[in-house]
Amino acid sequence: MCSLLRGLQSSICTALEDLDGRETFVEDAVDGPQGGLSAPRVLAGGHHIERAGVNFTHSIGDRLPSAATNRRPELAGRAFEAVSLSLIVHPRNPYAPTTHANFRCFVATKEGEPPVWWFGGGYDLTPYYGFDEDAVHFHQTARAACDPFGDHLYPEFKAACDAYFFLPHRQEARGIGGVFFDDFRLKTWSETLAFMRSLGSSFAAAYMPIITRRKDHPYGDRERQFQLMRRGRYVEFNLLYDRGTKYGVQSGRRIEAVMCSMPPMVTWSYDAQPDDGSPEAELLERYLRPRDWADSP
Repeated sequence: MCSLLRGLQSSICTALEDLDGRETFVEDAVDGPQGGLSAPRVLAGGHHIERAGVNFTHSIGDRLPSAATNRRPELAGRAFEAVSLSLIVHPRNPYAPTTHANFRCFVATKEGEPPVWWFGGGYDLTPYYGFDEDAVHFHQTARAACDPFGDHLYPEFKAACDAYFFLPHRQEARGIGGVFFDDFRLKTWSETLAFMRSLGSSFAAAYMPIITRRKDHPYGDRERQFQLMRRGRYVEFNLLYDRGTKYGVQSGRRIEAVMCSMPPMVTWSYDAQPDDGSPEAELLERYLRPRDWADSP
């Protein structure tokens, strides 16, 4: 799993660097206190990418953090190893959507008992201005990666994504969803690893054509201000609800590596309601509502 995710980190960073054409990722690798590795890579101030973080972590510890045991209390107190690749891309152009992805594996051990292992992750899309063709492509790519391992997986993961990436205090979806899963395993380790390889390798195919289409779209101050306001919703979710952020803080990871997922610029407005019939209103009315995009024409 370490080898898979380090390779995926490199291939995704290369694709984003090629697209940006100006800035490159900087890696800040540090060995963990009990072994393992933290290797965040950050690209900032690019021509097309305002900030991107593609972070690999291999954690080893004596006790699982509470963020990992709240839903599985029977594992509290176990030693663990965790491997993850977590990434976020904040494009500069408001017509290019933000995206997030995470691929992770946990192994919890206790002397005298067999190890307990599970996988989690997924990827999702957060547009500021919606395009049907982008939403359809993103979801169809995710479904194609899941279907060889069971045609029930994509619908389950899509529904879980819609439910998870939701801001209850605003009664509002964060984006158009994607796939999300946790506590997941197929019949064998090797089959589950093959699934993770399929989904991980599909991320670039899902996202890169979209940002390539939108990165040069003309925009003005209105679109920029709407993008910055909507980024505030992203920050709210990450700080209030995101289990990955909570795990990163509780596990003792460097806070800069955890918080590099935040957008570099963001605004909050007291009364930022879009005008009726505007493209900004269409985002809320059409795109931030659960929809079967993969089956759309």
